[in-house]
Amino acid sequence: MHMRETNGFTLKKGRSAPLVLHPPDALIAVPFDDDDKIVGGYTCEENSLPYQVSLNSGSHFCSGSLINEQWVLSAAHCYETHIQVRLGEHNIKVLEGNEQFINAAKIIRHPYNRDTPDNDIMLIKLSSPAVINARVSTISLPTAPPAAGTECLISGWGNTLSFGADYPDELKCLDAPVLTQAECKASYPGKITNSMFCVGFLEGGKDSCQRDSGGPVVCNGQLQGVVSWGYGCALKNRPGVYTKVYNYVDWIKDTIAANS
Repeated sequence: MHMRETNGFTLKKGRSAPLVLHPPDALIAVPFDDDDKIVGGYTCEENSLPYQVSLNSGSHFCSGSLINEQWVLSAAHCYETHIQVRLGEHNIKVLEGNEQFINAAKIIRHPYNRDTPDNDIMLIKLSSPAVINARVSTISLPTAPPAAGTECLISGWGNTLSFGADYPDELKCLDAPVLTQAECKASYPGKITNSMFCVGFLEGGKDSCQRDSGGPVVCNGQLQGVVSWGYGCALKNRPGVYTKVYNYVDWIKDTIAANS
């Protein structure tokens, strides 16, 4: 679930094998983090997360969250010129009858630095409003920043292995706590900005991973995080790093208002 790997870190976006891009552009078959799936999680109850969407460009490559009937929030590193948003999904390889496939009309990245990667957040305007029902509905934006120790739910169709690759067809879930900012910064010295936070387990074993990127971190019913990056997946002292949605609520509201 992270855009895990660029300049030594892994972006959790990805379409295929567990390949991590390193500075000399060498590809190696070890943990990568750029759109991963959940490691150490469980299969979500079908259609229990109606805000979860799959971003598709020939195949699933990232996730996002429906924040109103015509707008999806995702990660900037998930940008593609043509995106089909797939709502109401559980098994992304099977047509189950609840899906809505809607093309993106506008894709708006926050001014974003892929090298840091700060401001990893993006809005997608749907070409037509989603039909809201029991299997497709919105998630609330945060009214306060995420508090350390809060239990959150992370979800996605990303890689389920720390080493190697195994991409699930069914949506995976992981319950994990928000870490303190001190723990987060100690895990990634010099890399964590005020617009990032860590969720997970310092002992490793549970994390988001490739192809989870852009997906939701929901705490107490509010969308607190967007899957962004990390070093590998589920490694000791390398928790997942997430975009802090609270810092961007004004940008989100202003951008939607300006593009309605």
